[in-house]
Amino acid sequence: MAQLLDSIRLPDDVKKLAPGELKRLAGEIRAFLIDTVSKTGGHLASNLGVVELTIALYAVFDMPADKLVWDVGHQSYVHKILSGRKAQFPTLRQAGGLSGFPKRSESEYDSFNAGHSSTSVSAAVGFARARDLAGGKHRVIAITGDGALTGGMCYEALNDAGRSTNDIIVILNDNEMSISGNVGGVSRHLSRIRSKPAYFLLRDDIHTSLEKLPLIGRPSAELISKLKNLVKYALIPGIIFEELGFKYIGPVDGHDIGGLVKILRGVSKMKGPVLLHAVTKKGMGYASAESNPQAYHSVAPFEPESGGLAAAGAGAGAGFSGAFGSAMVRLAKKDKSIAAITAAMKSGVGLDLFAMRYPKRFFDVGIAEQHAATLAAGMALNGMKPVVAIYSTFLQRAYDQILHDVCLQNAHVVFAVDRAGAVGEDGETHQGLYDMAFLRHMPNMAIMAPSRVDELEPMLRFALHEAGGPVAIRYPRGGAAPAAAAARAGEAAMSDAEVAAPASGAAAPAGEAVAPPAGVATLAAGAAASLARALARPIAAADSPAPPDRGAQDGLSPEIAYGKGELVSVGGDVTIVAVGAALDAAAGAARLLREAGVGAELISARFVKPLDEDLIAGSVEKTGRLVVAEDGCVAGGFGSAVLECLSRRGAAFASRLCGFPDEPVPHGRRGDILAEYGLSAESICEQALSLLAADGAGPKRGARASGGGPRALGAPGAKNGLRAGASAVAGADGSAARAMDGSLALNAPRALAAPCAKNSPRALAAPSGSCAIGGSRAGAASAPFRPVRDLFGAGRRKMRGGGRA
Repeated sequence: MAQLLDSIRLPDDVKKLAPGELKRLAGEIRAFLIDTVSKTGGHLASNLGVVELTIALYAVFDMPADKLVWDVGHQSYVHKILSGRKAQFPTLRQAGGLSGFPKRSESEYDSFNAGHSSTSVSAAVGFARARDLAGGKHRVIAITGDGALTGGMCYEALNDAGRSTNDIIVILNDNEMSISGNVGGVSRHLSRIRSKPAYFLLRDDIHTSLEKLPLIGRPSAELISKLKNLVKYALIPGIIFEELGFKYIGPVDGHDIGGLVKILRGVSKMKGPVLLHAVTKKGMGYASAESNPQAYHSVAPFEPESGGLAAAGAGAGAGFSGAFGSAMVRLAKKDKSIAAITAAMKSGVGLDLFAMRYPKRFFDVGIAEQHAATLAAGMALNGMKPVVAIYSTFLQRAYDQILHDVCLQNAHVVFAVDRAGAVGEDGETHQGLYDMAFLRHMPNMAIMAPSRVDELEPMLRFALHEAGGPVAIRYPRGGAAPAAAAARAGEAAMSDAEVAAPASGAAAPAGEAVAPPAGVATLAAGAAASLARALARPIAAADSPAPPDRGAQDGLSPEIAYGKGELVSVGGDVTIVAVGAALDAAAGAARLLREAGVGAELISARFVKPLDEDLIAGSVEKTGRLVVAEDGCVAGGFGSAVLECLSRRGAAFASRLCGFPDEPVPHGRRGDILAEYGLSAESICEQALSLLAADGAGPKRGARASGGGPRALGAPGAKNGLRAGASAVAGADGSAARAMDGSLALNAPRALAAPCAKNSPRALAAPSGSCAIGGSRAGAASAPFRPVRDLFGAGRRKMRGGGRA
């Protein structure tokens, strides 16, 4: 039998189906979802629960003229299938493929981008008011969940919408779940509504019967209407939606597709704000998801027949989240003042076991990050040690409360910032790229970032027992950093024998080859010579065999000392400072540089705030060159903090910042995203080599420029403290440009003929562009220096979508 689903190419195709065919279509969509998501991964249970509801919406309303506004949007897969995107589902959540959330740039049927909760009613009210001001007639429908009703923004919108005269339909998709089970008074209220339909049946029967009575029927009905609240409050305490001003309809069966179509047709003709309460089951139609909707909320590829999730990604029991949860249980056992707070993410942040062991000290506030932060402030100011565990992308929703209620009062609240950095397949709305930038300017806030799992518990212990004010600990999804661990295990030291270049102070003869990175089988003679010229400059002598012990200091924890970083490896040619998860790629870059004969000094910052200024500045003063790697946004982020520090100290140096630029970062695998944005080992190595190339004919590294400051390399009036009006000379043989006074550029030297990919400096051959912080877009390339990414044979993979070229 031919599949009905194959005939659905546009929304109007749904309207052509008979009631029995709509039910058959629901079964086909369910099977398609299970089959597709089992291969791609994605949000499964929530989409299985809205199949009939979405089909009914398409059968009644006229899209895209009528506007569907989805809350969160992880339940919009059926909507995407019915709006002509079925063929794209094999690319779901993959780089350049279909987004897992509504995305306006993807389709005209996606009215509003979503990814966070409790936003749909506000956006829909905005749509409705814009329509009314323009004299439009289309319908606006917000689909929100009972989980979204735990967020305060939803009530702000309901309060505003209910007192308005704007026609708006709010559909409450009540499945008793957000990601974890719903909590709080609203959830209990909805449970009472679901369990007591008697009021609604009685109300309808009374009105119908009275209307039929001659003469006295209508007056009696009006009298009964005045007495309606007495019946209502007797049977169901507190119908908050009607009190807010909505016409409340429900509860209705959200899986009865025929009934939904009839009700929605009636609702579509109603004036003013209307709320339809549909009861659905998360995971409907797939036994494994029905029985465990939390596990099937977001899944990695799995085996659909067995329902096994063995192939799922790192969950609460693995990596940083698992380490955090285990550490919390151990620390709370010894300290009864420790409490845990989360915002509807108990399992995601690894607090399941804590909630079981210490239920009186565990608080899930629902999707209410603002409340979580101020709740924690109140607890902290009364002697408790609250730990607020929230994903980075959701923590930004509590910005004001962290600043106003926690930091300004110097309350001892610990924020466990999970899923920090590039998260991956969930895309722009879920990338945890901004926490360092928005937290580091808050007074009294300290910020730490473990580079590997075994640093997390010492940092948590330090934050709880050594710190006296607010502390944030940011860590990524996943586990340890193997390259960085290897560096600590013994790869850090670099002997003089490994340096294939002249001793300190001597210039290498032009054209003398330097050993290329390991793994490069062959190089063209010209490219090898170019790489040699790039490295033909003084090499620092006598790298120390091991980093000093920066353990116990100032009487603090032997593992973590306040504001102190860790010297991972030593070198005299370039300083690489990495924070948190970026240390892995930075360690790989340091290894590649050593194999190329370059002494890279690698520092794990550990603290974003306060910085280990002495460690970082001392290294940069020695090398004169700095590369900063951070798994976050460059604008105002960790690299900016390092530059601010060095600027205060008056250091002369050249620098590159490796991080994420000022643009939305699309979905894709985390590793692919990091490589695309210049945070792979090869990319960081390339940045370091571009610094070496740029000052190959310059003075001794770290020397101060005469005349009050270094001149810009061919970038008059450039930013970052460069002196305006400087002129530059480029070597005819492709050697680095040099300021007329021979000084090094400060913070923004131009790269020598390096093609400018994402996060790479502009080429010298592109005279209109100077090197911007965090990298600039592509400029023209010129020989002879061949870009290192080509030498490695691992060019950055181009990602499509997300508004990127």
